[in-house]
Amino acid sequence: MGREVLKAVYKTEDMILVGAVDVRGEGQDVGPLWGGPEMGITLEGDLEKVLAEARPDVMVDFTTPDAVAGNIKTALKSGVRPVVGTTGMSSGELEEIRNLAESLKLGCVIAPNFAIGAVLMMRFAAEAARYLPHVEIIELHHDQKLDAPSGTAIKTAELVAAARGDFQQGLPTEIEKIPGVRGGSYEGGIRIHSVRLPGLVAHQEVIFGGLGQTLSIRHDSISRESFMPGVLLAVRRVMHLEGVVYGLENLLFE
Repeated sequence: MGREVLKAVYKTEDMILVGAVDVRGEGQDVGPLWGGPEMGITLEGDLEKVLAEARPDVMVDFTTPDAVAGNIKTALKSGVRPVVGTTGMSSGELEEIRNLAESLKLGCVIAPNFAIGAVLMMRFAAEAARYLPHVEIIELHHDQKLDAPSGTAIKTAELVAAARGDFQQGLPTEIEKIPGVRGGSYEGGIRIHSVRLPGLVAHQEVIFGGLGQTLSIRHDSISRESFMPGVLLAVRRVMHLEGVVYGLENLLFE
């Protein structure tokens, strides 16, 4: 994802890349990392130092669940607006970030998924849940993804649960012969299943069941390029925000 962001920003006329941070590969010029020319910008390991020296307007974060909250707070305290695609933050961390962004009057965009097709998939799923409330979610990702279920699956379950109200699905006496075989259970009995395999990028299928019928809504990110239009949209829009916006749909469907 970092390489894709570097390439996307470099190729976008109204943006300038001013720094790059990764705890691995320090000292490398970032251009060859994505197949481009040398840019005179090297990977650094100290985020706070890069923010102080490069003085960017926006920081894009695709890191890890254990690092992301600290990175966001570092950016905000440096006067930099974060655009974040890393998932796995706790509700407590999100609340702390909301409070900090509001107190500093700085915009921050956090999105479980920056693919516009995935955002549409979630929107369609919420609409379908009003008429077909029995639903299960299967999310599939590459085997290097650290958190499960994905932020997209959790966000989808949240939207579905809100759309169908107090509906409760599933049998109270259901027996799992292998613990966890029915997946994780979200509010209202929505089952979420996580698959992690090499060869995958990011995929999700939402399956609805009704009387004599099923409906499947699926989105597939075949390459990480799929996330870049949403990232660039968020980079532009975060400059005009105050406080945290969670979910790309809040920028697309205003």
